[in-house]
Amino acid sequence: MNNILIIGAGRSSTALIGYVLKQAKEFGWYVTIADANLELAQEKVGDHPNGKATWLDVMKANDRKDLISRADVVVSLLPAHLHLEVAHDCIRLKKHLITASYVSKELYRLGDEARDRELIFMGEMGLDPGIDHMSAMQKIDEIKEKGGMLTSFKSYTGGLIAPESDDNPWNYKFTWNPRNVVLAGQGTAQYLEEGKFKYVPYNRLFSQYWTVDIQGMGDYDVYANRDSLLYREIYGLQNTESILRGTIRHVGFCDAWNALVKLGLTDGSFPLLESQDLTYHALIEAYLGHFERKGKSVKERCAEFLGEDVDGVVMNKLDWLGLFSKKRINLDQATPALILENLLLEKWKLKEDDKDMIIMQHEFEYTLDGENRKLTSTLVLKGHDQVDTAMSRLVGLPLGIFVKNVMQGKIKSKGVNIPVMKEVYDPVLEELEDYGVVFEEKEEILEA
Repeated sequence: MNNILIIGAGRSSTALIGYVLKQAKEFGWYVTIADANLELAQEKVGDHPNGKATWLDVMKANDRKDLISRADVVVSLLPAHLHLEVAHDCIRLKKHLITASYVSKELYRLGDEARDRELIFMGEMGLDPGIDHMSAMQKIDEIKEKGGMLTSFKSYTGGLIAPESDDNPWNYKFTWNPRNVVLAGQGTAQYLEEGKFKYVPYNRLFSQYWTVDIQGMGDYDVYANRDSLLYREIYGLQNTESILRGTIRHVGFCDAWNALVKLGLTDGSFPLLESQDLTYHALIEAYLGHFERKGKSVKERCAEFLGEDVDGVVMNKLDWLGLFSKKRINLDQATPALILENLLLEKWKLKEDDKDMIIMQHEFEYTLDGENRKLTSTLVLKGHDQVDTAMSRLVGLPLGIFVKNVMQGKIKSKGVNIPVMKEVYDPVLEELEDYGVVFEEKEEILEA
């Protein structure tokens, strides 16, 4: 195998492309970067002798198939709903496929065909999902090999802003897909607590959060992911009494985001008529309904509606966003979620020298030799600047390392998989340590 195709040159591709091009030079491979933005793809490739940028509209089937036909391994960084088109091409053309996105039911259905053709289809090979699977499974397998029985598994991950670049009252900036941030958590979250199922609907998600002590970092807020039980069987945790996967945010974020949810500003289901003529002030006033009181400002009425102190922390965060300003929205027929996203893109934009920060923490409680034990495993990694982000590295590097292992014939698992097998997680995690991806561990004996 000699040819690698990477489809997508966006925000999370920088570290992946850099890594794969470096390996290509060492092993004599050739890398093609395809994107609808040719200039962006060219920027990522530079003048590397083993790389080439090319334009691709992924919806043009013939162009897409032509590029895939010339590759041995395809990496798709497309939006998740477009992976299936690429996957069908890879099946027909007998090409390996690797993505960082969640594996859909439709993609899993291609498992038999992929195995029959001896193809590797690996999904969820990024950060979360990706590094979370690998680092958790490595410890779960170690605990079981020692004879331990897991009673609780909790895993938290957050893409945050590093303390030295934290200069706004929300303690947050965009380090990944802004739309996914705005729509995060919609639906009903479910998890397992002491053997009982727990359900948290979206309207309560950001008010029912936990405060978690992150090793070496202090307290952070955590809210439940939509489906903590998705990997219960895959992780081998069928008999584990508590299972929770959550998202990390700075203390105070969830309270303020809950205010946006209560106002209705995260709703992406319908367009607002004549939204281009509205100001943010008028938008908030329109959402206050019967909370219109003469002699009170929109901010005061909003505080009354939310049950917040008008001069309190939550209201100051909303004010800082500009939600009570007379500035025009200037978006035609926009949904509330799109209006909010557009506003946040301006307010939460990374500056050139800003550093992002990824935090991941796993907490394993288990019994061994008659003792109740707890193992806490924590990763904290900061980016270098606006382009070389921790998010880009932790999404891209696992993909790149896995691509290398596939190209070298080291991966034997065929079909549609996620990275929970030892032949995948051991070499990837080992090499990631060379890039500063190191989990700090603390083990303690719990009182009976």
